[in-house]
Amino acid sequence: MARSTRPVVHYMATRPDGTVPPNIEDLARYARARGEQVPTVNLADHLGQVVDHPSPGRKWYTDRAFGYFHMYTRPGEILELIEDDWPIRVFVVEPLGETGNCGGDYRPFWLMAQQIRVIEEADAWVAFGHRGKHVLDTLGQLPGLARQWAAEWAADPEGARRTYGAWEKRVEQTLALTSWAACRARYSRREAALQTATQLAVDVAGQPAIDAGAEPHAVALIQLRARCLVAGQLVHDRLRASEYEQSIRALLLGAGLDAQAPARA
Repeated sequence: MARSTRPVVHYMATRPDGTVPPNIEDLARYARARGEQVPTVNLADHLGQVVDHPSPGRKWYTDRAFGYFHMYTRPGEILELIEDDWPIRVFVVEPLGETGNCGGDYRPFWLMAQQIRVIEEADAWVAFGHRGKHVLDTLGQLPGLARQWAAEWAADPEGARRTYGAWEKRVEQTLALTSWAACRARYSRREAALQTATQLAVDVAGQPAIDAGAEPHAVALIQLRARCLVAGQLVHDRLRASEYEQSIRALLLGAGLDAQAPARA
């Protein structure tokens, strides 16, 4: 019996208002500087409808700021061309007519079209891949966790320096974040998701720690812990093949630190 194949789903990310961002932000900036308007389409206004590109470019080249509808079949990468990474909205679309791919074999998850049907709006967490809900839940917890970590640091500064120092050294020695998490994200087509998630972690954990009175060194380590935590959630399913990989995953999730970090499977 032939195995059934999973249907291919095409995703597009938009700004919070539903409008499609430029395919190439640098070209968009140049166009605006010359006083030119960069066209866009509001997908939220066209649910269930067929939409033609307002100003299609040359097939299939990146010769203008917005020359085609740019879709992804791997949702963990759809953040890579968004000029303002977050927040975003995600829509499921259907390409119609001729399609192309200027990335060739190097971007098999890209697809470009000049006509689409807007099927439905998806949950925003889809942009981080199938682990996205865990990532967003963790990001939502980080302000409170950062305040908790800052309070623990203030209660025992010397002990916290020793504990965090040992953990940071192990993170660096094992390359847990820069190699293990980064490589696993790249191979599973979640590289853009990882970059966005870790930057968001820095942003949402830093200010609460500062507001709680943490000194700069403590803030930096709290932000590192936040980055590792969301990375561990994002690639949780990719670090399980061996005991050593599982130890890397535990390290990313905060193993060796006093406060408990959420570590859902």
